[in-house]
Amino acid sequence: MLAARQRIRPYLRPTALHRYPALDQLVGTETWVKHENHQPICAFKVRGGINLISQLSDDERRRGVAGASTGNHGQSIAYAARLFDVPAVICVPAGANPVKVASIRGLGAEVVTYGVDYDEAREHAERLSRERNYRYIHSGNEPHLIAGVGTEALEILEDQPETEVIIVPIGGGSGAAGTCIAAKAIRPSIQVIGVQSAEAPAAYRSWKARTLLEDRMGTFAEGLATRTAFELPQRILWKMLDDFVLVPDAEIRLAVKLMIETTRNLTEPAGAAPLAAALRLRAKVRGKRIALVLSGGNITPDQLKESLA
Repeated sequence: MLAARQRIRPYLRPTALHRYPALDQLVGTETWVKHENHQPICAFKVRGGINLISQLSDDERRRGVAGASTGNHGQSIAYAARLFDVPAVICVPAGANPVKVASIRGLGAEVVTYGVDYDEAREHAERLSRERNYRYIHSGNEPHLIAGVGTEALEILEDQPETEVIIVPIGGGSGAAGTCIAAKAIRPSIQVIGVQSAEAPAAYRSWKARTLLEDRMGTFAEGLATRTAFELPQRILWKMLDDFVLVPDAEIRLAVKLMIETTRNLTEPAGAAPLAAALRLRAKVRGKRIALVLSGGNITPDQLKESLA
């Protein structure tokens, strides 16, 4: 993680960690927000993209990279590829968040729309990589991505060393895995809690069963929308994650509204999920200093209208 931080430092400033009185009152304890929505792509994943792309060989840079994404991983790869002059192709499912897709395209990556969900787009990206000899970048099973995104936890504990609980959203699980590694290396007693939508529980069920499972994918929160669990993040989470909660989409929608009201920051649904989890866990976190990872702010106008309605 320390090496990853050195690699990304020339390109990314540390993001803010702020406390809001209205949020303290809502959750019932001292609550801090890690503002990854302030990143250049308005999402935490850019940390991993820069850490990985910066370490590609000359041959890999010439060949180019490919990946699949519902949005933020694709933005991350596109942003880092532009920094290091690497061709990039991102496969997205039909109906992907148009705000994120427009950003991927605007950053210079080729966008290929394929499939009805992330996993179908991922399978297509894997085929394209084999056919065209791209360096394929999986959104979770990449140690350099996990190391990069884990630097957010280093920053949390540098700013607030007495943080006792970090709540982080989980789709594929790279952010939670990186948070576990970084936070527990600094203080083993810290609790890391993951949260996923009940409408897309593959990662949650895999963590509970300690085996990789598939499940339905019906959530509106594309940052949490995985139908299959990812092996590398899960193996880390099985060993290090303290708790994992499911929250229904209805509670995530409410959390979007509450996060905007209490912090005056835009949040995408996945970024609001930690607040939804904190509200469910009020009794468990009462009296503790907690940090919520606001993982991204790439909300569409339709998602915003629905959450505020």
